[in-house]
Amino acid sequence: MTTTVSANRKGDRRERELVNALDEAGFAVMRAPASGAATERELPDVLAGDGETFYAIEAKSSAGNPIYLTGEEVEALLFFARNFGAKARIAVRFDREDWYFFHPGELYTTDAGSYRVKKETALADGTDFTEFVGRTEKVTLDEVGVDPDEERREILEAVRDGHMPVEDALDVL
Repeated sequence: MTTTVSANRKGDRRERELVNALDEAGFAVMRAPASGAATERELPDVLAGDGETFYAIEAKSSAGNPIYLTGEEVEALLFFARNFGAKARIAVRFDREDWYFFHPGELYTTDAGSYRVKKETALADGTDFTEFVGRTEKVTLDEVGVDPDEERREILEAVRDGHMPVEDALDVL
């Protein structure tokens, strides 16, 4: 019970942190009421908009372990976002890292129907906070002169040599 209470407090603190960061970036933002408090249907954790784009955000954090969302959480987020006219986003934060954002369709789906985000995936493929709020844009490998075929070869060699699990290589590729 104590672990659950501590995890809930940490989650609440992280949600407030995200709300404050979005507010400082010029978004109108609010935390939704606690799950089930206002309605029978699950609500997203955060609603944010900048006058042009509106987001319904499910926020999750972890010390370093992969973050999992249930299929029901993602379905509820997509349902709310569609009906509200917002873009659905999953925001993840790992300790000592910034927030990273994903559309639910970009997440890895487990055989059990859950969704997973690994720290490595967030850092490599997620939209970082600065880009999310429109202050910068992500640069592609082609734009910086990195050959994607060379990168793929290096990843495959890392798998062959036992330096990277196949599952991680699939996430990166």
